[in-house]
Amino acid sequence: MVHTVCMVSDFFYPNMGGVESHIFQLSQCLLERGHNVIVITHFYDDRVGVRYMTNYLKVYYLPILPFYNKSILPTIIGSLNYLRKIFLAEKVTIVHGHSAFSSLAHEALFIASLLDIPSVFTDHSLFGFSDASAIVTNTFLKYSLSNTSHTICVSHTGKENTVLRSGVNAQDVSVIPNAVDAVKFRPKQSKTTLKFNNQQPPSHKITTTQQQSTINTEKKRLRIGKLPDEKDETKPITIVIGSRLVYRKGIDLVAELIPLLCRRKYCGRHVNFLIAGDGPKRILIEEVIEKYKLQRRVKMLGELKHSDVRDKLLIKGDIFLNTSLTEAFCMAIVEAVACGLTVVSTSVGGIPEVLPSRFIYLVDPNLDSILQGVYTGIQAVITGTRPSATECNEFVRTSYCWRDVARRTEVVYQSVSTGLKPSLARKVRNLWDCGPMAGPFMAVLYLALHYLLLLINWVSPIKR
Repeated sequence: MVHTVCMVSDFFYPNMGGVESHIFQLSQCLLERGHNVIVITHFYDDRVGVRYMTNYLKVYYLPILPFYNKSILPTIIGSLNYLRKIFLAEKVTIVHGHSAFSSLAHEALFIASLLDIPSVFTDHSLFGFSDASAIVTNTFLKYSLSNTSHTICVSHTGKENTVLRSGVNAQDVSVIPNAVDAVKFRPKQSKTTLKFNNQQPPSHKITTTQQQSTINTEKKRLRIGKLPDEKDETKPITIVIGSRLVYRKGIDLVAELIPLLCRRKYCGRHVNFLIAGDGPKRILIEEVIEKYKLQRRVKMLGELKHSDVRDKLLIKGDIFLNTSLTEAFCMAIVEAVACGLTVVSTSVGGIPEVLPSRFIYLVDPNLDSILQGVYTGIQAVITGTRPSATECNEFVRTSYCWRDVARRTEVVYQSVSTGLKPSLARKVRNLWDCGPMAGPFMAVLYLALHYLLLLINWVSPIKR
């Protein structure tokens, strides 16, 4: 069955991030499988109206101002007319919202329920239960998912977290992980290695002297100083970090870690840092660099485009360090492994589910444990005991494929499109039961919007 899928989120290109990449890649694979896909987001800079991306992916940039953290103010009324017209004019059969932080996604799910369009929500993050931000977000999620047909989480830990936060039935939640383009994120030496591996062996026997002469000739022809498997025992170990520089990414731990690792050598080799990302904690890292005079040892790249992450960050490092305090999946560590890096990461949230132990060193989110994990990673790099870059890339290619994610998401679409649609009374009751005070208010609001839409459809009908 061919669907017309509408992806909705406040977070999309030209903004960069994991949610944006997920929506784009999933949309491309669904288009490849024969479905019709459109994307709805709010405007970015001069991007207002309809734009087309790769493979004629149609994107609606709505003229709605972002309110906080690139997310719109949740009003429902403000986007009602826009979303109704797009859903009906495009003959949308599935509405797919992304990210619990996105107010536009929550409003789209609410309006899809009013229009009797099956809906799916993908939760990309983990949340707590006690701080003010989590309480507000969890409240929105609870009312948003009360009439959503199905929910997708990117890890089993994320599923447990979403079920506890929203109160949805666990049977209505599926786990479909993120994926990585292993062709785009490939090891640095893959092309050079391929040239050597693809050479046909000569039919006659070659002496050791002749072999060395042939190798030297190939070095000159390819203009490289060393073959891929040769080691430089004096080259510094480079630790790369790529994330938003915020508290929940453990940047305070990074600030304590940098001077401790930079003050000594490991088997005669210094440790340098290459850090990509931006955020409120950037000033903390810059203060550490200034205080310990590490300008030549620690380089700040700022915020990178996703297309530049491999070339400007990952292939320039030996170890990828992730110090997150909470994480649902963490695509960054998978991208790092695809590029052949040794990964050291805190064991929080859904991270232990992502990679087997031979590709990652898991540590506790405290300074001593992270230091020990980094020491172990440095030892593995120096001794060469880690898996080869080719093996790492092959694992990611077979385990995290966007086409597989699209196939599994398509199964969810088929399930919600063929299931029984709840009655108006059932939808109102679902909202009523969400809370002693806000529940009845949301139920009354839902009924009011239902009759408002009936009036709008009578005054300004749109054929589906």
